[in-house]
Amino acid sequence: MSLAVWFSLLTACVVISFTPGAGAINTMSNALSQGWRRSIWGIVGQQLALIVHVVIVAAGVGLIVSRSEILFTVIRYAGAAYLVYLGVRLILARPIVRENPDDLVDDAREGHWAMIRRGFWVNLLNPKAIVFFLAFIPQFVRLDQPQLPQYLTLIITVIVVDVLVMWGFFAAAARPFRRLTRSARGQRTLNSVFGILFIAVAALLVFLH
Repeated sequence: MSLAVWFSLLTACVVISFTPGAGAINTMSNALSQGWRRSIWGIVGQQLALIVHVVIVAAGVGLIVSRSEILFTVIRYAGAAYLVYLGVRLILARPIVRENPDDLVDDAREGHWAMIRRGFWVNLLNPKAIVFFLAFIPQFVRLDQPQLPQYLTLIITVIVVDVLVMWGFFAAAARPFRRLTRSARGQRTLNSVFGILFIAVAALLVFLH
């Protein structure tokens, strides 16, 4: 991959990562409920899903999904249902009041694996991502050159950019609102806002295609 092609890839990744979506909402929600540092675990899960998406497209499965209306619809509704589940769970979550929002009590602290799993499924159950990568990858991978180095470069670039944007921008952007988590009312407000955002993204996934 030439430097010019890589720079184009880098620019595209930055634009894509800054586009708000379920991953950004999940990251900000984690940063508010678990803290900026611990929100990295959800981001790790999201990156694992991105790797799977690239592998799916590289293996040709993405083409099958994009051309099968039934399979695409099943995955689309499964993804929407999961986002609705996350949204409803947030809206119904019981507030846990603490004097210092940076000091999580045991009931409020979520395990690393739980955050990784949620981040993974949020990004994986998005058929639009498969179709997007299907259109995205051919722009930067040349078939007349060795495939593995190109795919490794693409995956590393996508992951590094997305981690920096998610953790350095979206998670950091949520930090000023952490003070609202000191009160039950503030927690309910934030949970409701992010719950509604999850449900809204689910609705877009179902109705806009």
